[in-house]
Amino acid sequence: MFQVRISDQPIQSMGDYADVLICLNKEAFDRNVSDLRHGGVLIYDPSDFTPETGDFITYAIPFNEIARKEVQLFQTKNMVMLGAISGLFGPPLEAITQVVQSKLSKSRKANATLMEKNMLALEIASNYVLEKSPKQDPYVLGPVTKADRVVLNGNQAVVAGALAAQCSFFAGYPITPASDIMEALAKELPNVGGTFMQAEDEMAALAAVLGASFGGKRAMTATSGPGFSLMTELIGLSSMAELPAVIIDAQRAGPSTGMPTKMEQSDLSFALHAGHGDTPRMVVAPANVADCFELIQLAFNMAERYQMPVLFLTDQSLTARVESVDRHIFKQGEIVERLPLKQEDSLGSSEDKVAVASGMTHSYSRYAYTASGISPMTAPGPGAKPYVATGLEHDEYGHPDYEPEDHVAMMEKRFRKLYTAAEELPQPVRYGDAEAAIGVIGWGSTEGAIQEAVDRGREKGLKVASLHLKILSPLPDHTIQAFLNSVEKVIVPECNYSGQLANLLGAKYGLQAIRVNKFGGIPFTAGEILRAIEEVG
Repeated sequence: MFQVRISDQPIQSMGDYADVLICLNKEAFDRNVSDLRHGGVLIYDPSDFTPETGDFITYAIPFNEIARKEVQLFQTKNMVMLGAISGLFGPPLEAITQVVQSKLSKSRKANATLMEKNMLALEIASNYVLEKSPKQDPYVLGPVTKADRVVLNGNQAVVAGALAAQCSFFAGYPITPASDIMEALAKELPNVGGTFMQAEDEMAALAAVLGASFGGKRAMTATSGPGFSLMTELIGLSSMAELPAVIIDAQRAGPSTGMPTKMEQSDLSFALHAGHGDTPRMVVAPANVADCFELIQLAFNMAERYQMPVLFLTDQSLTARVESVDRHIFKQGEIVERLPLKQEDSLGSSEDKVAVASGMTHSYSRYAYTASGISPMTAPGPGAKPYVATGLEHDEYGHPDYEPEDHVAMMEKRFRKLYTAAEELPQPVRYGDAEAAIGVIGWGSTEGAIQEAVDRGREKGLKVASLHLKILSPLPDHTIQAFLNSVEKVIVPECNYSGQLANLLGAKYGLQAIRVNKFGGIPFTAGEILRAIEEVG
């Protein structure tokens, strides 16, 4: 199944219903006719099946016959459909022809005969519907206009953003739906002087990323739930050794192998808490394709500045979702460097200076206690100050240290970075009414459906607003608390069974949220969230 939503206005979700349903066979009709809008359009091949009478307009178009007998190449059936769409609804056939020619000319299998057959299929089908299928519906696509926009999916935006963030090392292992990221970076990183490594498993991938990070490189990996589970021990090492790393988790329906080609938002709790011991980490969740480009750059800056793992939660829906995005967002953002080592930092305390003066060698205070929790960091190389990065608890120099008071001080230092980040990172922006009785809080790829539902609710006279969280660790406490104080009731829609964000907000703020959970592997529609708003209102 492939679904397209087209508008001359910004599109925020996949929509509630289909205006036009094209069925290649009876099974497609049986499975999807319930999603067809009342009074919508059904297009089908009468040689395959004849639908029962329903509340829809029908066009019977012999796709199979046109492809076999008139074009004389059955594989052009999809082009016959495109031609029929052009004849019935637009856009003009010339526009579709240009796109098809552009796409097919890039194919290794393309040849002059195949191109000719495809062009013929488009033309015959368009002419067929114009001559034999009088238009009965109101749907018309206007003339094609050029816009300064880029069409791409979430994974492609992540790759573009990682390159803009100057990522120079990627290690990974193939897994749906994150493999596209690995495959694209395997091609692109060598072109910019970077390094790609396909590891034997996800543990090795993250271990390699941490090694590259220790060496001074901006490094990342990408996986999905099962692979993310295997990385747990290395997440702890990244946190303890304070090594920057970006880890993409393209969530899919679980548990275990689950449904690799379906979406869920069910890894949030794991992302926040995975690992033994108290393990500080940061969690970022983009809401749309543009976010995938912009927030992955932020994720790299967060990892480098705060020297800890940053988990980047997309989901199967967002990885494959194709959007048209304003071209002007595709620019390199600020590059935040690691805190450099100053000469005075390398000597440390007065005792250290005495030790150096007496001829004793000492590494620098790599894990120096600071007000922000962020310590200076070097990379190995000629003339660089060395240090040891270990998974053991350690003192300021990285030497193993098991004294209780030192463990307390170092643990507080590591978590202090989260408090520093909470004050420095961008805050979520309220959407909807400034004064609202109903609030909706979401995260990840549900933003568009939530905001469309809020707009539709306000059109019906409801006072409603939403807050969408894109940084989930550290949470923007002040903004969330202000939002909670401004509304009477809060709805939390999530694509998971247990209500993981609702649980988090309940534990941290005492919120008794109205939970709206969907976990069949399909994203929310705006109508589903609107119904929840109307029930509360």
